[in-house]
Amino acid sequence: MKSTKYSDKVLDHFRNPRNVGTLEGDDVAVGKVGNPTCGDIMEVYIRIDGEKITDAKFRTFGCGSAIATTSMTTEMVVGMTLDEAMKLTRQDVADELDGLPPIKMHCSNLAADALHEAITNFRKGRGEIVEEPEMTSIPEPGCVVGQDEFLNKGVWLGIEDATEFKDLRTLILHSGDESVQQAIDLTEFTDRVILLTPEKEVMTTPELKEQLENSSVKLLTESRLLEIRGEFEVEKVLIFNIDEDEEYELFVDAVVIIE
Repeated sequence: MKSTKYSDKVLDHFRNPRNVGTLEGDDVAVGKVGNPTCGDIMEVYIRIDGEKITDAKFRTFGCGSAIATTSMTTEMVVGMTLDEAMKLTRQDVADELDGLPPIKMHCSNLAADALHEAITNFRKGRGEIVEEPEMTSIPEPGCVVGQDEFLNKGVWLGIEDATEFKDLRTLILHSGDESVQQAIDLTEFTDRVILLTPEKEVMTTPELKEQLENSSVKLLTESRLLEIRGEFEVEKVLIFNIDEDEEYELFVDAVVIIE
């Protein structure tokens, strides 16, 4: 991960995220935001007693900085009042992590937005008239290193013509049921399809899960895509194995990131 110039704090929260999970109950509110371009999805759960946040959990699908910022946000927010938490900014989170690479500030540092949405949802549930939180717009650049460099040179933001992937070694980032379906569909044109997810198993519908198990799709679980590499077009990717806490290269011809 040196190429992304992450701080030690970011690496620590990425490899050892705090407060992973969900919360339930009438005193719990949930906020969810996402960046469809790079697949980052953040869910922040907060437990509220009166006007104070007493607990926080999160679930995040995305790159290292997405995990780290959401983990740090849940640590920072416990003990805050709702008004204090609404003032927490992306910059506050980044500063607490000793900084983020510039591109990550915009495309992956969304945890504060999810937190603000959770608070807004909670207040609406109490019948309050609240102003919708302002979501900072997300610029076009992607958040996987090399995504923009190799766009249309092996990086695809969706699949329109599956025949273009004939016999290609194709890596698909899991970002929901559509990515699972497209991975399965691609096996009609290539027997070298890889579906990557940071989770221990692919989260999808029972029907798609059964189809996936009966397909030739190779699963890379507990893994994250760090970087796309090549000279003139996609040649390989850098993968982080969460379970083994190590990086390795994987040779591929195409990377699909569903918008």
